Amino acid sequence: MARIRVLVVDDHRIFAESLAAALAAEQDVDVAAAGSGPAALRCLERAAAEGRRFDVLLVDADLGTAADGVGPPLHASAEPVYGGANGTPHTGIHGGPYGGAHGGPHGGPTRAVNGRAADGISLVGAVRSAQPGVRTVVLAERDEPRRAAAALQAGASGWVAKDCSLVRLLAVIRGVLRDETHLPPALLTGVLRELTAARKHRTESERLVESLTPREREVLRCMVAGLGRKAVAERLFLSPHTVRTHMQNVLGKLGVHSTLAAVALARRAGVGPVDLAGEIVERGGQLA
Repeated sequence: MARIRVLVVDDHRIFAESLAAALAAEQDVDVAAAGSGPAALRCLERAAAEGRRFDVLLVDADLGTAADGVGPPLHASAEPVYGGANGTPHTGIHGGPYGGAHGGPHGGPTRAVNGRAADGISLVGAVRSAQPGVRTVVLAERDEPRRAAAALQAGASGWVAKDCSLVRLLAVIRGVLRDETHLPPALLTGVLRELTAARKHRTESERLVESLTPREREVLRCMVAGLGRKAVAERLFLSPHTVRTHMQNVLGKLGVHSTLAAVALARRAGVGPVDLAGEIVERGGQLA
């Protein structure tokens, strides 16, 4: 029987322990738990290096945003270990159940994944980039069409209520491994509306970006990377005055009044930042 390897990522230890134990009781499921985005990424990387990749990631939509008083969080220093096969769950961390690494003192919960806020949706995107073969299911306390749509856009295969039955969750896990997408029926209309609106905004943003000259697109990519006028001038071998003119043209053609708004529009259009370690990052083999 082919076994399903599942990684639970949640910073509420009681929930994570209970879910991991319930899943590990299944005959064909092996389970591990991580308490933060960075810990999850390390666990995925280590498992891949050892030739035992995870199949499914179950991630808390509100990872890293737990309110005080709900219960002690898992910590970034904690390294996950695999749950026991054949129904014997072992969901503790090295040195003790959900304690500090190797039994050391607890540290503060990590709030970033690769420098960004470590919420569940940002982790979905990071996992998709690092290991696209892993199917991700977001576990949420509320039905939120906008966030569910964002999760799907980031690469999630499903959005499931935290209070769903174990039978339902197992059906979703097995379904996403068949390349199915799972959403609660009550969310379908809202999610489709959000995805349609996002596509409309992206199309309009792409049209505006296409109106820029190649040089203005270079400047826009520098803006997306957070470079100031002087840094852009040095990178593109232009005078600061010329860069200022290009920036003003970019804002005018995009119909915005600030660099922040221009960057937001550029990201909606799929424009990436310049590669600060090399040349301008290109999309589809073209400067676009």
